[in-house]
Amino acid sequence: MIHQFKLNGYNIVLDVFSGAVHVVDDVAYDIIAMYKNSNKNKITKEILEKYPNLKKWDIDECLSDIKELEDKGKLFSEDVYSDLAFDFKKKNTYIKALCLHIAHTCNLNCEYCFASQGKYHGERALMSLEVGKRAIDFLIENSGKRHNLEVDFFGGEPLMNFDVVKGIVEYARSIEKEHNKNFRFTLTTNGVLLDDDVIDFANKECHNVVLSLDGRKEVHDRLRKTSNGKGSYDTIVPKFKHFVERRGNKGYYVRGTFTHNNTDFTNDIFHMADLGFTELSMEPVVCSPDDSYALTYDDLPIIYEQYEILAKEMLKREKEGKPITFYHYMIDLTGGPCIYKRISGCGSGSEYFAVTPWGDLYPCHQFVGDENYLMGDIWKGVTNTVKQNEFKLCNAYARPECKECWAKLYCSGGCAANAYHATGSISGVYEYGCKLFKKRIECAIMMQASKSLN
Repeated sequence: MIHQFKLNGYNIVLDVFSGAVHVVDDVAYDIIAMYKNSNKNKITKEILEKYPNLKKWDIDECLSDIKELEDKGKLFSEDVYSDLAFDFKKKNTYIKALCLHIAHTCNLNCEYCFASQGKYHGERALMSLEVGKRAIDFLIENSGKRHNLEVDFFGGEPLMNFDVVKGIVEYARSIEKEHNKNFRFTLTTNGVLLDDDVIDFANKECHNVVLSLDGRKEVHDRLRKTSNGKGSYDTIVPKFKHFVERRGNKGYYVRGTFTHNNTDFTNDIFHMADLGFTELSMEPVVCSPDDSYALTYDDLPIIYEQYEILAKEMLKREKEGKPITFYHYMIDLTGGPCIYKRISGCGSGSEYFAVTPWGDLYPCHQFVGDENYLMGDIWKGVTNTVKQNEFKLCNAYARPECKECWAKLYCSGGCAANAYHATGSISGVYEYGCKLFKKRIECAIMMQASKSLN
């Protein structure tokens, strides 16, 4: 399988299963498109008609080059992974990561919050240190021989329960060596309670910190308000700037959400970059189509253009010595994730779980509060094995719609939670998200191709 596209003046051909990327001229681009469905005589006739200045031997040479790449497995390579998708899922499942819901409460009242302003459609709650310690024990007990384990502190707003965060980390550090484990902690915060004590802790203990900012003041303040209805931009931006300065400009992401209200979201990304933030992420909102800020299909051409503008500007800034990182454009064409991850994805519901303040297990944070996806708890373990087995089968080859999709080894079949909320099934397809993902991957591939050629 191949995927061909044109972007930023480049003719790009991706060989899906080998991962090889070819930047070619117009003639080769057209011949490759015809190669599998036309014979040599037909290709020669049509190409000479389109490019009258060519000679027949030019076409012969191009066909020979294509055949050589095909023989080397760099074009039209065979799918050698389809049978592995389900073999991987037969293996014993060990847990690699937990998302600890330290606080089911928040000091902001963001309108688009999927977690119902941090309460997850339930009561406000804070995780106790006892539950947090047990979650660490549960992860160790169910991680097999995995050495690196990940724990995300999430909410609501986790800094509303910061003492317990510190206590959990202290406990994990006290026992990790005896169990031959290495914990990597991540903290996600809206920044309202960010201070020097938090920064000192994060710089010592957190592998990554996610800072929530939607971009320009008017955009951020439209939906990310305090409980009294005021915007939070002026409160958090100085704190984020101080944090990044103390952090040393690494091991963080400033993460925003764009909606129908700001489909020109590149202006928000560039605004954040101009504030001094270089590690950036901007996610499309996932919400009910009835919400006023929901993205529409009419927005797609604008969003596609924005992704292209972003890619071109990032290349420009890199040449100027002012590079920025965009999470969705991080792609390694020479290696990248192992084939297991490229097929099976994040591992939600099988290798990754969210833990509520009272110790219940859910497949990930986006399922918390949905009793249909209560998987067990940190004392008894995963008891809903029927659902767990369903998640084990969520992979790049599980959905009929993905069979002929060129991007399946980059998205691993997509997000199960987004599929569930869009279609009612974790094995469904969130079509809108697929469209955006494929555009981002095209931009990411173009950027890598451009860097290799310049």
